[in-house]
Amino acid sequence: MTAGIPHPRIDTSKPHPARVYDWLLGGKDNYPVDQRVAEKLPEEARGNAARNRAFMHRASAWLARGGIDQFLDIGTGIPTEPNLHQIVQAITPTARIVYADNDPIVLRHAEALLVSSPEGATHYLHADAREPEAILERARRLLDFDRPIALSLIALMHFVPDDQDPYGITRTLVDALAPGSFLVLSHGTADQHPELKQETETAYRKGAIALRMRTRGEVEPFFEGLELVGPGLVPATEWYREEPAPVVERSGFYVGVGRVR
Repeated sequence: MTAGIPHPRIDTSKPHPARVYDWLLGGKDNYPVDQRVAEKLPEEARGNAARNRAFMHRASAWLARGGIDQFLDIGTGIPTEPNLHQIVQAITPTARIVYADNDPIVLRHAEALLVSSPEGATHYLHADAREPEAILERARRLLDFDRPIALSLIALMHFVPDDQDPYGITRTLVDALAPGSFLVLSHGTADQHPELKQETETAYRKGAIALRMRTRGEVEPFFEGLELVGPGLVPATEWYREEPAPVVERSGFYVGVGRVR
């Protein structure tokens, strides 16, 4: 999976979104610098992280049951079981999954924890989402882009500010996909709890982490040209395709699944 790749050094002096998210999910793969950011976030941040991850589980399972057997997950974060490949390969053991992230600690855990089913394949790319062409070049060696792929951008694009062209990055990735592929996206928002917006932005800003929460109207363009799968672009707890329905709670994420036509 990553044999022979030199390990970049983990910088424990600066917080990283993947490690802050790990703390919010109750993980142990984070450092004091990450914990200081997480502890300044609103209490609701933990619940939002869990509800966002539950959406990823539901969407991935639905896609696998619908016949999608290739997944490209960018901004995967630190492996927290069950991870995407475990959800998918429990349904389709032959599925191929490619993860990509730019945090060195994710690389180290990927080597140990992202273990594929015997019939399928799981790969990890140490790569930056802001360089989509480089990700695509490497992913093409591992996935068949002439067949449908599920592109997963979970809790990622709100860490890409406007001046780094988040819509252009997403479009570059989506344009490389064959018809019948899907974009699975979740994005941070303060629409349902505007009173927490300033507290959240301040915590990340003090940690020198760029954060750009977006409104529903600002998240919609990520799905431009795609056919949104019902129920459409909704808060995280309102997206489901199969019973049982999740408990509807207010959410810090908009989520959606769009089909490439």
